[in-house]
Amino acid sequence: MEAAFAIIIGMFFTVAVYLLMSRQLVRVLLGIAIFGNAVNLLIFTSGRLLREVPPVIPEALQVPEGTIANPLPQALILTAIVISFSFFAFLLVLSFRAYQELGTDDAVEMRVAEPTGETAPPQGY
Repeated sequence: MEAAFAIIIGMFFTVAVYLLMSRQLVRVLLGIAIFGNAVNLLIFTSGRLLREVPPVIPEALQVPEGTIANPLPQALILTAIVISFSFFAFLLVLSFRAYQELGTDDAVEMRVAEPTGETAPPQGY
């Protein structure tokens, strides 16, 4: 089961990197979302995929009697989901505002720092 998840995670990372190298902002945003999901799956897979009992210790015992599920990867994933959603929402609003101001979603055409029609700055001294 973990080998199948490793292949899926690899495909997610591949698709995310491909989309992140695009010029359109919508594809970059989708690449960021897929990259976040790939990282979450990687953390989840590192915590093992076996079905084990929940990490609850009975009152009569000081330590668990058998194997229990590791709650740390699950807590990390929940935190990562909240952070990646807020980051994605921020980037979505930022890209929408940039589209409103510049009229394009092409990253090459958004170069406001290098306006066309002006002389180039000096290349040396």
